[in-house]
Amino acid sequence: MTEQLTTPTRRRRVSLARRQSRLYWAMLAPALVLGGSLILYPMYLAFDVSFSDVGMVTLDALGDAERTLDNYIKLWQDPRVRESLLLALVYTLGATIPAFVLGLATALLLNKRFPGRRILRTLVLLPWAVPTVLAAVAFLWILDASYGVLNYVLKSLGIINENIAWLASTDTSMIAVIIPTVWKIYPFFTLIILAALQAVPGDLYEAASVDGAGGLRQFWSITWPVIRPACWLSLILQGLWTFREFDIIYPMTGGGPADSTNTLAIKVYNEAFNQFNMGFASALGILTMVVGAIAIIVFYPKLRQQAF
Repeated sequence: MTEQLTTPTRRRRVSLARRQSRLYWAMLAPALVLGGSLILYPMYLAFDVSFSDVGMVTLDALGDAERTLDNYIKLWQDPRVRESLLLALVYTLGATIPAFVLGLATALLLNKRFPGRRILRTLVLLPWAVPTVLAAVAFLWILDASYGVLNYVLKSLGIINENIAWLASTDTSMIAVIIPTVWKIYPFFTLIILAALQAVPGDLYEAASVDGAGGLRQFWSITWPVIRPACWLSLILQGLWTFREFDIIYPMTGGGPADSTNTLAIKVYNEAFNQFNMGFASALGILTMVVGAIAIIVFYPKLRQQAF
């Protein structure tokens, strides 16, 4: 008797869940169609163009162009592509890791209670809100070889004896574009880590202090296990964004001097709009996307492991 009553009830629940699921998908359908048309079609177009030898892309030129693997063969054989990939990796690591360390330190500081904390939290996030191109222009003045603020400060401290041409030398140009990038992106780490710190119970710190644990021991035993998933997520996201960064490098150096800052993003732009080689530029864009996908595949299991 119980089974006879239970089975119809279970069927009604399954039927209700199915109707709710259909309703959810029906409500999401317009957004999925719009998002797919804005994302999938450009990706398909870039993939299609990468197999053709075209200049400025038009539908007529793309339709008449012959499909070959020449762009990908050139991608494999051209040593300048490998140099651009290496520069992109150096730029990504050189900017993301210092920005993460600075953001972590800032978040730990802002998590403490002190007068003016709310105002300081707002001020710390300002670099993230500044338009990227505007930040690049500001740092062009700061890093100027003749009257830049950075050279003046370093000379005043006795660190250097003469001005450094930060943007004109192949030895310092990469550092010159990394500095504004760190300044621009470290508030993102601060925001994410500060939000994660709110989940750490204050009682644990009090108990650890009673047991004689110092600040470093408290961080590794209490704070880090809680904020570790947020740290990994922010590192992966910001690393992907920095890898394809364009708005800071191009206004400051344009990829120079002597291609010393010619990352993949800059090379894609130069090939497309300076050399008018849309086919090869699209192949470079596909390479950038593949590198990002590989990074996600490699680090996503680590992120799931940290989260669960």
